[in-house]
Amino acid sequence: MTARPVAVLVVDDEPRALETLRRTLEDEFEIFTAGSGAEGLQVLEQECVQVVVSDQRMPGMSGVEFLRTVRSHWPDTIRMILSGYTESEDIIRGINEAGIWQYLLKPWRPDQLLLTLHGAAQLWRLQQENQRLTLELRGSPEQLAQRVAALRQKARAKGGFDALTRAADSPLNELCTLADKVAGHDLAVLVTGESGTGKELLARAIHYASVRADGPFVVENCGALPDTLLESELFGHKKGAFTGATESRIGLFQQADGGTLFLDEIGDTSPAFQVKLLRALQEGEIRPLGSPRPVAVDVRLIAATHRDLEVDVTAGRFREDLYYRIAGMTLHLPPLRERPQDVAPIAEGLLRSYGSAEARLTPQALACLRAYPWPGNVRELQNEMRRALALAEGTELGAELFTPRVREAAVEAVPVEATASSGMLRHHVERVEAQLIREAMERHHGNKTRVADELGLTRVGLRMKLAKLGLTEA
Repeated sequence: MTARPVAVLVVDDEPRALETLRRTLEDEFEIFTAGSGAEGLQVLEQECVQVVVSDQRMPGMSGVEFLRTVRSHWPDTIRMILSGYTESEDIIRGINEAGIWQYLLKPWRPDQLLLTLHGAAQLWRLQQENQRLTLELRGSPEQLAQRVAALRQKARAKGGFDALTRAADSPLNELCTLADKVAGHDLAVLVTGESGTGKELLARAIHYASVRADGPFVVENCGALPDTLLESELFGHKKGAFTGATESRIGLFQQADGGTLFLDEIGDTSPAFQVKLLRALQEGEIRPLGSPRPVAVDVRLIAATHRDLEVDVTAGRFREDLYYRIAGMTLHLPPLRERPQDVAPIAEGLLRSYGSAEARLTPQALACLRAYPWPGNVRELQNEMRRALALAEGTELGAELFTPRVREAAVEAVPVEATASSGMLRHHVERVEAQLIREAMERHHGNKTRVADELGLTRVGLRMKLAKLGLTEA
């Protein structure tokens, strides 16, 4: 039986914004809309809604006021704010008073919004499962203990190194072998790589391969929050510590006690915050805002960044002492364009994860995906697979279903109209190779050393290409 899609209520006083959000989300969620907080409450009275996304600044009831009411009447609903305003007081009030899960900024990107809402839907499902297990605990603690152990084992399997989908000859194989060795030693790890390469997946795999696997794995994106809010999120605060702190809050360091704390985009933090983070790591204790005494914590830190921190250290943008504290071992995740052999297994794995086990990519589609450089890495590939599934009329997914930028980048390498036979594909590839070599030879006036350098070949390799393709060496 097909599961009913998660219901999302979107509240915004701008009709055009509501319509845009509806069109973006309606293919994957059941969408309800409201033009004000009051209308939103009426919808909630009549419909079963799992996720609420609200604008902050609206006539009458603000987003925080609306979500605060939602929290009191429908506490299980996942609450989010989508706003163009970034005042820290609004953000803090939203977190403390309305218990919001995410504060998203306008203008939003469709792919990021969809990913965030899928995360919200998954959180709601986990909350329901947790409540169900809590009820079972009252009646049969032994049975629940066995189930919890089984779920932990399942989480380890899903979060292990196999979660980094890759080919048999992928560059990630050596990286995962090294990461697996590092996992058994309780030292800090720095994961570097472009956005969307899977740094969090690697960090999670390290956690589940470590002695802390039964402990929590807690994630925070340091680049998404201002210093004041980031300090409150990580270290916690006492009631009354600052304006809007209406209740005490346990920070992520304490939530991760006994487990792993993953700090994404640590390179985007300010020097002032880096001092506080360094002190917490050195002393093994944190001081919640407004607290007179420190709290001891035992966490393993895994940090990630898309920046070159060594360059930032030299330039004075990142503290040298903090860098050496977090980089006990540095692991670099190569971008997808440097491992094209991984594109096919990742794409096919995504189709299965989206519930389309029968869907198949044509040879032209696969060749098109391999030829594209993927500046957005795996995250961009996720969007292409979702688009292809949405537009497909059958189980066969062709290259014509991809966005124009993907098709155009690959049109010379493998024409979309080419036949699926391996002989014809080989013919087109060789034709493109010959054209590239001819053009390079003309540019460099027949200098084979320069031609080989430009094309990434050795002189011997270039000579073999020339002979194979029937080109003269003159």
